[in-house]
Amino acid sequence: MVDGTLERFGCGTHGLSVVDWRSWPAEQAAAVESFVNAWWEGVLTMPESPYPIQDVFETCAAILGSMTPLLDRWRSGPVADVHLLSCVERWLDDLLSDQSPFCWYDDATDSDIRALQTWLAEEGLARLEARDYGLALRVGLLAVPVPERWDRMY
Repeated sequence: MVDGTLERFGCGTHGLSVVDWRSWPAEQAAAVESFVNAWWEGVLTMPESPYPIQDVFETCAAILGSMTPLLDRWRSGPVADVHLLSCVERWLDDLLSDQSPFCWYDDATDSDIRALQTWLAEEGLARLEARDYGLALRVGLLAVPVPERWDRMY
């Protein structure tokens, strides 16, 4: 997974996302969680990720069963902010419609999507303004209720 040699990565669910690895012996479960978190943090420092950053995020979220740990670890920095920009460009249209932007993270709930919208509208907004002001303006709309959001967009 880390070195980019996993065949067909990004085309569907990863095996760890469909097994109850948290019920494994504590040491094994801790190893899986540590690996996923370390992989995510490592990818955020790589200018050229072996896989699209959006696919890595979605796979990690599916394995962990939550995107919150990934958002908590998405520290600001030049490379990480470029990755953020890339993700927002791919996700924003769905998020503005209160839809999941994910293809195979089937467990993403409405509260997960709202958490992502809130994180982007708060944490992500300032980081995006310096890189793409127009996109940042659209991201700011995620903090606005849907009827007003649509009025402001159009």
